[in-house]
Amino acid sequence: MTKPTESSPKRRGAGLNRRDFMIGGTAALGGAALLASCGDDDDAAPAATTTTAAPTTTADTGPGSTTLGSNYSGEKNREALAAAVAATGVETMINTIDHNTYQENFNTYIQQPDDVVSWFAGYRMRAFASKGVLGDVSDVWSGLNGMSDGFRSASSGLDGKQYFVPFYFYPWAVHYRKSLFADNGYSIPTTWDEFKALCDTMQADGITPLSAANDGRWPQMGMFDMLNLRVNGYDYHVSLMGGNESWESAEVKNIFSTWSEILPYYQPAANGRTWEDGAGALREKETGMYLIGTFLTSQYTEQEVLDDIDFFLFPEVNPEHGQDAIEAPIDGFMMAASPDNETAAKALLGGMGSAPAIDAYIAVDPSVVAANSNADTSGYNALQQRSAEAVGSAKYIAQFLDRDTDPDFAANVAGVGIADFLGSPDSIDTILADIEAKKQTYDFE
Repeated sequence: MTKPTESSPKRRGAGLNRRDFMIGGTAALGGAALLASCGDDDDAAPAATTTTAAPTTTADTGPGSTTLGSNYSGEKNREALAAAVAATGVETMINTIDHNTYQENFNTYIQQPDDVVSWFAGYRMRAFASKGVLGDVSDVWSGLNGMSDGFRSASSGLDGKQYFVPFYFYPWAVHYRKSLFADNGYSIPTTWDEFKALCDTMQADGITPLSAANDGRWPQMGMFDMLNLRVNGYDYHVSLMGGNESWESAEVKNIFSTWSEILPYYQPAANGRTWEDGAGALREKETGMYLIGTFLTSQYTEQEVLDDIDFFLFPEVNPEHGQDAIEAPIDGFMMAASPDNETAAKALLGGMGSAPAIDAYIAVDPSVVAANSNADTSGYNALQQRSAEAVGSAKYIAQFLDRDTDPDFAANVAGVGIADFLGSPDSIDTILADIEAKKQTYDFE
C-alpha cells in the first residue's frame, strides 16, 4: 500500500493507493513531492503525490486542520474537489484513492479513516452508522441551509441522527451522442421493443449498440437496478434490496431473462472494461448508447463532445410500471467516529454542505446537480437542467444497488453474481441459487 508520510499513523487503508493534497482556504496549489509506494495486492501501485497550499486558517484563528479521504480520483474530479474544499476555508489534507479501490476496501478503511470521508447516502451510509464507525453530525445539520427534508432523510441513521452531508446527485440514464442519432436518423426509444429495434439498426450500421463496462463489479449494477425497476417495480426492488425476496424467485429470473435479450448488443468482455473506457467508446461513436450516471461527462474535455451528449430515460419494459422510477445516487461526506480534530472536521462538513462549495465544484466539473437548493443554477448546462428535471419528475428515486442494500452483500455476493452472469448467462439458475444461499448469512435492516 502507499503510505502518505504527511498523514498520522492511524491513516491506513488496506490496499489503498493515495494521492494527497493539502488545501487551505482559497490558496493556489503549490509544489509537489513524490512519495515511494509498495504494493500488496498491486505490484505496480502508482506513486502518491503531496501538494501543500498556504492555509488561511490556523489553530489560533480557526478550527485547525483536518483530513479528507476521497474517492474523487479522476483528474477533473480531483481538481473540482480541491476547489470545493478551498471554498470552505478549512485547512484540509485530501487523501485521494482510486475510486474502485476505495469502494472495495471501505470496510477496512473505515476502521481507521481520515477525519472526513467521501461516501454515499441511504442504506450504505446507515449500515456503517449502525456499526458505530461514524460520528453524529446532527449539529452540523442544524446550521445547514438549503437542504430538503428528503436529503435529511437520506442522511439519517436508524436512530434518527444525521451521519452524512449531501454534496450532489446525478441520475443514471441512457446516454448518447446527438449527432450520431441525427446523422443516422435514430429516434429515442421509449419501450423495450423500440430499444431492441434500435440496437438491431445500430448493429446493422456497424455500430456496437451498447457501451458495456463492469470493472470493479459495480457499473452493471445499474443495469440490474433499472431492469428490476422496469420489470417488477419500485416496491419489489426495495423489498429485494432489503433481503425480503428470494433471488430464485420468478421475478428475479425475469430480470435476467430480459437482460439476456440485450447482451448480444454489448461490447464484449464487459467485466474487464472500466467505465472510463466505455465512455471513450461513446465519445468515438464506436458505441451508440451507454447506461451510466451523468458523471460520464467528467471524462470529456472537448466542448464539442460535451455539447453533443444527451440522455433518455431507461425504456418501459412492463406497462404497469412505465418509466416511473429513476436512479439518482446522492454523494457526500461523513465524519469518522473518533476524528483527530472533530472541530475542524465538522467545520469542513458544514462548508461542504454549503452553496459556495458546490458552486466551486460545479464550476470545474459540471456533470452533477447540487444538493443545496441555494446553489447557483444559472450556469447549469443543458445536461444538468435535464438531470434536475428528470429527477424532479420521477415518482420513485432509487439510490443504487450497492447503496440500497447491505454493502458487503452488494460487493461480495450480488456484484459477483452479476459479473458471473455476464460471463456465463446460461448459468443463471446456479448463480441465483448461490446468491440466495449466501444471502441467508446476512442481517438486513
